[in-house]
Amino acid sequence: MTIATATLRFSDAVAGYFGLLDRPFDADGLIRTARNKTELRDFGNTSFIGPLCRLLESCHSESALSLVGRSATKWDVVRFLSNLLLLQDAFVRCPEIAAQPIDQPIFITGLPRSGTTFLHRLMLLDAANRGPLVWETIYPSPTSGTREQRIARVAKQLKAFDWLAPEFQALHPLEATSPQECSEITAHVFRSLRFDTTYHIPSYRDWLDADVVNNLPAYRFHKRFLQYLQHQDGVAKQWVLKCPEHLFALKVIRLVYPDARIVFVHRDPVKVLLSQSRLTEVLRRPFTRQLDPRALGPLESRRWLDGTQRMMAAGDDAGFPDAVCHVHHMDLISDPVATVDGVYRHFGMSMTPEAAAAMGAFVAARPNGGYGDHSYHFADHGLSEKMERLKFRPYMVRFGVVTEAAPRRQAARAPEPAFGSGE
Repeated sequence: MTIATATLRFSDAVAGYFGLLDRPFDADGLIRTARNKTELRDFGNTSFIGPLCRLLESCHSESALSLVGRSATKWDVVRFLSNLLLLQDAFVRCPEIAAQPIDQPIFITGLPRSGTTFLHRLMLLDAANRGPLVWETIYPSPTSGTREQRIARVAKQLKAFDWLAPEFQALHPLEATSPQECSEITAHVFRSLRFDTTYHIPSYRDWLDADVVNNLPAYRFHKRFLQYLQHQDGVAKQWVLKCPEHLFALKVIRLVYPDARIVFVHRDPVKVLLSQSRLTEVLRRPFTRQLDPRALGPLESRRWLDGTQRMMAAGDDAGFPDAVCHVHHMDLISDPVATVDGVYRHFGMSMTPEAAAAMGAFVAARPNGGYGDHSYHFADHGLSEKMERLKFRPYMVRFGVVTEAAPRRQAARAPEPAFGSGE
């Protein structure tokens, strides 16, 4: 047990003794806090309140939140609400923001852990492209400080999270200036799978899955957020966006961005599931008192089996003007620059020598993309290689996905006792 884990468990024990971990969240109180913090009152569209209440109830009743988890939830919610107030104020003061054109945005999606992040980072090395960055999805408003101040604040926050989850950076290298997934944007209106990655919230996840109309307000806000960032830039660039979650919102994306361009990244699903299950475990552990890693694999398998079926249903035609561009993980890691050039050519774009050089230098400096070396064991996350191969075979055949070498076998990690189990 690490010092961090021991400290967290002791804090939870003390908080539990005083009954601090079982109190329901007060949505109205969090809204008041955001209003007091920003000295603003007008949210404009208040359709976020229902989803916020669903999220808070699910976190309270299902997540077994730790003391850190409760604090993180409150901090997140107040931050999102504050940003909503600040954006609404900006749009009221500068109505021209709503006229900012977001033309032909490129949406990179596919299975998680398939290379979508790597492709996104490479494309954003081209000065002609633009993507949301970690620091500006956390603090998008200049009223929160200068660019340098906001970057520094986020860097400190990430450093603190590294203490809570020291394995995270090897699984998903992240800096304040790194490109960020769009799920952090849609989380502002509390309609995002981003919360499900961090917390065990099955009722919220079921609600989000049950009604695809839930995605429309999320992507309308998504566009509004991009317009806000672009207005600050003072110049329109090619937006390149990334999130596996986009797989479940292709119809809604088509409504909000009818000229969008879609990239599917394909990888051996079995490798994906092992890696994604481990990442979810690492992300959730600091925020909960109860965690069974073996329950994560089957949940991820169901989610991303649905994702592969959606990719198969779309094929080359997702209903957008341009055909879907298909990128294979093995091609991406074996010849990254040529693969990106292929994406450019697919959409009638041209890569400049400067962009190609920047991508080449990035790859040379990070031969493994900055990721650590990992080995996984199927039993750790409740998965069977044979069963997963059978389930995902139609997807692999449909897109010619190559089977990757089986993970190196190691002695199964002894499962850690669930927090609060008394062991």
